[in-house]
Amino acid sequence: MGIPEDLEKEKTSAKHNGNSKQQGTIEESMNREIVAITPENTLYEAAQLMGEKRIGSLIVIKYDTPVGIITERDLLNVVSDGVRLEKDWIGGNVSIREEKVEKVMSFPIIRICLESTMREAARKMIENRIRRLAVCDSGKLVGKITASHMIRNLPKIPETVKLWSEVDYFMTKHIITADEQMLLENVATLMANKRVGSVIVTRQGEPIGIFTERDLLTNFLAKDKSLVEEVGNACASPLITAPIRTSVRDAAVIMTENNIKRLPITKNGKLVGMLSARDLIEAYAVG
Repeated sequence: MGIPEDLEKEKTSAKHNGNSKQQGTIEESMNREIVAITPENTLYEAAQLMGEKRIGSLIVIKYDTPVGIITERDLLNVVSDGVRLEKDWIGGNVSIREEKVEKVMSFPIIRICLESTMREAARKMIENRIRRLAVCDSGKLVGKITASHMIRNLPKIPETVKLWSEVDYFMTKHIITADEQMLLENVATLMANKRVGSVIVTRQGEPIGIFTERDLLTNFLAKDKSLVEEVGNACASPLITAPIRTSVRDAAVIMTENNIKRLPITKNGKLVGMLSARDLIEAYAVG
């Protein structure tokens, strides 16, 4: 498998970049375990594997060649489109036990050279509006790096003033909420329509928890559980939050220590924004 032209350029850039050590390398942050699935596997098998490994994506491989990627967001979109979970459901839509990975996977895979810096990876993620990259060495797939992998290492990187910037500049101010009595099938549709990975769950207008696409994948799709359940019974509670004017670096520490990808931001006890792992990567990318 040859080396794509863009990877050759990145490799050359990394070798001649005197600050690469200071910026941190992909090799220090990436996950070398390649969890793969074939295009012919079902979405249920993909959900089970992601749930078992507690990961948000799988590399799709055919004839020993990476041909695509399937993510928890892809599964969320499928559920919101009406593909049913129940094995014996009969109707116009198919079951995730029947639908194939090849029908919903994303392609082509966006790749990056092993020797590239974290900042180069961050910029490539932002440019392509994705949260994960396939890592290649001499044309061979050797692992992947995600936004979550990268934020664990952001606090260790000293060279960017942007990491001391306040989260106010990077957080999303429009917060999507769902009442605790809303059914999960409707929450999944809401998340897909709003193109968000989480909702704040409320009780009488006050936040009590958060429900994420990872919760949907791990606790429901992977276990073949019905989505006819109130989100208040399935959300994570209490909320882990950070006050406004928290630095990007400190937000990365909070998210890493609590193993979360989304951090609600508060002002005087009220929610005013949501910070995601992708927002942190964007802050680093523009530094």
